[in-house]
Amino acid sequence: MQPYFVVCGAAVLFAVLLMIRMRLTRSPGSRTVRIEIGNGQTIGSRSEQDDYFASMTTPVGTLAVVADGISGLANGRMSSTLAVTTFTKAFAKLEDASNLNGYFAETATQSNRGILQNLNGQGGGTTLAAVIICGYQLYYGAVGDSLITIYRNGHFQSVNSKHTAETLLEERVLAGQMTSEEAKTSPVRNQLVNYLGYEGFESMELGAAPIRLYAGDHVLLCSDGIQEALTEIELEEIMRKGGTPQEMAEAMIDTINDKGFKSQDNATVVMLAIG
Repeated sequence: MQPYFVVCGAAVLFAVLLMIRMRLTRSPGSRTVRIEIGNGQTIGSRSEQDDYFASMTTPVGTLAVVADGISGLANGRMSSTLAVTTFTKAFAKLEDASNLNGYFAETATQSNRGILQNLNGQGGGTTLAAVIICGYQLYYGAVGDSLITIYRNGHFQSVNSKHTAETLLEERVLAGQMTSEEAKTSPVRNQLVNYLGYEGFESMELGAAPIRLYAGDHVLLCSDGIQEALTEIELEEIMRKGGTPQEMAEAMIDTINDKGFKSQDNATVVMLAIG
């Protein structure tokens, strides 16, 4: 069985936004899981689309990846494209699901090395959030501030954490080294402390154990342009209205575009509905 995948950049955005992907995946000892995939993307007010994403299904399972190239740097688009391409190519070569955390860790290191080589001393880099669904098990790896969440029974459940200075500031608040207000207004609050294309990169965040999924769950991968523009309440309202994953993903992007923020970042969402 040949792997089937879709990779999207700005050049093919319109076509991909119209697609609804139906996937079937089975892991050893599990029953077949029906996965429907939708996606949405906007360039926002940026001059270039630095977000990149992909999804693909092989006998091992279904992979979805979202990468957000660092805005303001000339090589953000290259970084996100290279990272996603590296992850999809490596996943296509996997023969089984026996060491998916190893796949995440090794491919992240490979992506980081490849980006640094292409940067050749210039500025650049990307966040990356990736999930693999095998049967009703969710495996994930993440670096940066792109988020993975599960929408279940009307509410969102966070999967990964943000690798930004915000986390460090919160630790300082808990230690009594600064006030909560100082942390909230800090100019470095959203600064990335770990990403691909970073000389000091050591590892990505990995799930200690697979997360059990259930029929009716929706797994979302979002670049930070989604969370910055839409509140959790707004996201929940869109999800509660229902529809296909493609329709809900498009509704998120339409809501962002309707707001018309002058500083709107690139925004990307990939949604996987579990049947």
